[in-house]
Amino acid sequence: MTGWLGRRALRTIHEFRTRLARYHLQQRGAAKASLARDPVVRSAIAAHAAEHRLPEADVLRRVNAYIDEIVPQLNVLSYYRLGYNLAKVVLNLLYRVTVDYQDEASLEGIPKRDVVVYAMNHRSNVDYVVVAYVLAYGAHVSYAVGEWARVWPLEYVFKSFGSYFIRRGFREPLYHAVLERYVQLITANGVTQGFFPEGRLSRDGRLAPPKLGLLDYVCRTLLDPAFDRDVWFVPVAINFDRVLEDRAVTRELVDERDRPGRVAQLWTAASYVTSNVLRLATGRLKRYGRAAVNFGTPLSLREWLATRPGVLELPKEQRLPELEKLAGLLMERIGAIMPVTPVPLAAAALLSFGQTVIAREAVLERMDQLRDRLRDVNAKVVRGGSRIRDVWDRAWRMLRMRRLVVEDGDSLIVLPRGRPLLEYYANSIAHLLPIRGPRVAFHKAHELDGDLPKLKQ
Repeated sequence: MTGWLGRRALRTIHEFRTRLARYHLQQRGAAKASLARDPVVRSAIAAHAAEHRLPEADVLRRVNAYIDEIVPQLNVLSYYRLGYNLAKVVLNLLYRVTVDYQDEASLEGIPKRDVVVYAMNHRSNVDYVVVAYVLAYGAHVSYAVGEWARVWPLEYVFKSFGSYFIRRGFREPLYHAVLERYVQLITANGVTQGFFPEGRLSRDGRLAPPKLGLLDYVCRTLLDPAFDRDVWFVPVAINFDRVLEDRAVTRELVDERDRPGRVAQLWTAASYVTSNVLRLATGRLKRYGRAAVNFGTPLSLREWLATRPGVLELPKEQRLPELEKLAGLLMERIGAIMPVTPVPLAAAALLSFGQTVIAREAVLERMDQLRDRLRDVNAKVVRGGSRIRDVWDRAWRMLRMRRLVVEDGDSLIVLPRGRPLLEYYANSIAHLLPIRGPRVAFHKAHELDGDLPKLKQ
């Protein structure tokens, strides 16, 4: 049976033409033992034991628990047979997936022996699935996954996919020494990685300021004299016509007290899955529009460091402000290639009037104007060559289904409860549309309504 599974896994690797690092194919026990024996980890154990006056054996047990929590075991058949096919079915039921490459020649020009790290904006927990799905033919991506997935059976599934868990907001130096060495070990061994510089889901739809922990760990791999490769950061921008968690992430921004508990969240998720299974069984399941992914021009870490010699040797308090410039550059590149799908474009047009009631033709005209501005900044507009009425029709199906906007004759009415979600989607492309100052109303009978609920800035 073991031999048959091994041959099956080998055929799968050849079928997907994927690049797998040998490090991920070794036994999990060997990877854990290697990390536990690492000199940096051993030094951290001794320092923690001395600082807290604990026996080293007790500290070692804690470190082994951290290692067991972090280190995954990639299962090729689980990732490519179960994961890929499940992602293919689910994504194509929910979305029409669009993939674009801003600089395909540069991506193909990355040397095969170098390490690739995909830096992505974080819109939805579906981001993991979307990017892994579109990259399946050619690359396996090891993700940094937050604690939200450390529940059965998600924990086992993510680990079998080669992803590793991190504790966000956990400040213990001993834990971070273990995590840093693991990230550096997989980087040194050529594992392709994916991480979200923002660190968490966007709450208001905008790109959030980057966090520097994982970026610092990856960059400091270059301090190892034996590491003679380069690290390439590939910016990846993701946008949706519907984010599955949109109402959950915006509720607390409208009212901080309106944050559901874990039981309520589980109930909501179970209800959502059940209702959609019933819709699928009865043929009433409708797609949620576009899920768009755009890959940008890769950034060479060695080239960036060549203009800032000695940065990685600096103390942490001096090093992080310098690395913040690298993180800012990555976020800037992600923002520049953000896909513009129909719903964000329509939401931006509707909100640009600052009114409750807007003439439909005025919205279409404004969408056309915004699309022209987006073209001026070389933004990627999904179905950018279509008639603006066709783009509106695609957005309108989602706006109507979500009960964000209703029709009244030739006018459109923004419903009070719909405004926060419209802001959430419009914010995803707000950095591409620098529209400021007073706007001329298209309809003199329209009244401004300052009492509509809004997301907090």
